[in-house]
Amino acid sequence: MSTTMANAKTVDQKWIVIDATDLVVGRLAVTISNILRGKHKPDYTPHCDTGDFVIVVNAEKVQFTGKKWEQKEYQDYSHYAGGQKITPAQEMLKKKPTEILRRAVKRMMPRGPLGFKQLAKLKIYKGNQHPHQAQQPEELKLK
Repeated sequence: MSTTMANAKTVDQKWIVIDATDLVVGRLAVTISNILRGKHKPDYTPHCDTGDFVIVVNAEKVQFTGKKWEQKEYQDYSHYAGGQKITPAQEMLKKKPTEILRRAVKRMMPRGPLGFKQLAKLKIYKGNQHPHQAQQPEELKLK
């Protein structure tokens, strides 16, 4: 008896659509990162990209718990003196609503070439439409 290890030739990657309406950012990000990494599949292999593609629609309708809309801040730094920018969560929702979810998922992925490749399979859209109809994505219902 031997253990079979997945590789790029044996992996079957699907496309999954998730509607982010009224879902909590952190809990949604955990689900998305597990799907991107392939941890929901029985042939999960840590050193191989066994995950699926994820399409997230209605990213502007995500929710935070507690007072995070008023208290949470996003920090960017340009690596120049005085180049730090701090953006509150409500302002980030108005300017770049997809960035809130992308940053949450990015911080849950492994760092390195494999993690970057897996993160590239995440497609986030503001609104209900997406241009990936040809891939015949399956809808994943989350509560």
